[in-house]
Amino acid sequence: MSRHTTIRLVFPQWQGGANPDYAFGAELLALIVPPSSNAKTIEIPCSRDFDERDEPDAQIAGTRGLLTQAEVARIVLDMHTPDRTIVLGGDCSVSQVPFDYMHGRYPEHTGLIWLDAHPDVASVKDSNHLHEMVLANLMGRGAREGAPGVLAYVEHPFAPEDVLFAGLVESDLRPMDHAVGDLGMRVVAPEDLERTGMAICEWIKERGLKQVLVHWDLDVLAPSDFRSILPGKPHTDPASFGAAVGRMTIAQVVRTLRDISVYADIVGLTLAEHMPWDAIRLRNELANVPIFQD
Repeated sequence: MSRHTTIRLVFPQWQGGANPDYAFGAELLALIVPPSSNAKTIEIPCSRDFDERDEPDAQIAGTRGLLTQAEVARIVLDMHTPDRTIVLGGDCSVSQVPFDYMHGRYPEHTGLIWLDAHPDVASVKDSNHLHEMVLANLMGRGAREGAPGVLAYVEHPFAPEDVLFAGLVESDLRPMDHAVGDLGMRVVAPEDLERTGMAICEWIKERGLKQVLVHWDLDVLAPSDFRSILPGKPHTDPASFGAAVGRMTIAQVVRTLRDISVYADIVGLTLAEHMPWDAIRLRNELANVPIFQD
């Protein structure tokens, strides 16, 4: 038996970002990550009814599917009681249930690193997409700010001082992101991670952390380095994306993760919002060829 029990959750949840392509992105991501003979891989069944309509009074898009999928994810975690969890998503909201569970597994000396070009701290007053409010929920703010209780509720919320943003583009924060400044949250800019991840490691030492959870939204990467992200859509200009565009490279992120691992045990890692444009385009075009329609 291995020293640690690790499960990989393939979580093709798309409703949190209201974008069906996130489902395919998660499935493809599960084939891309390095194989393991020790980790158990489990897929969370997610609705493929991409045309499903919300209830008229729904505050969050895709509420019906999100509720069902969150319940299944929690059952899987309770059943397998992993020491470590890798989540392959899907939109950013895939981190909510696994990270809440892992924080309960390690309630002390555990921090959360949000590696993302966007902070995901909105409330239902600002957005109806769960992936834009998932971190607010993980800090226990969602339910207090009016989000539907079941979708916002977490059992083991993080204190804001135990959360760090990495790669966040502060100059491009939107009004919905005001909680970053309101709470005085720690931010390590992309420029501070160009050569080393020590700015994060110093925070880990300062907070006395032994474990960390890392949420890696792939859009923290620059489209010039990695195109399979929302602002990397072919034949479009990332400058017209309408929100912050990531500035990091894969090499910088991987080096940062390796640096973090020297100072704390990464017990949870999410990779989210994989948008493999070339594969999506190829699949969609092939659907128009008669031989694929049988």
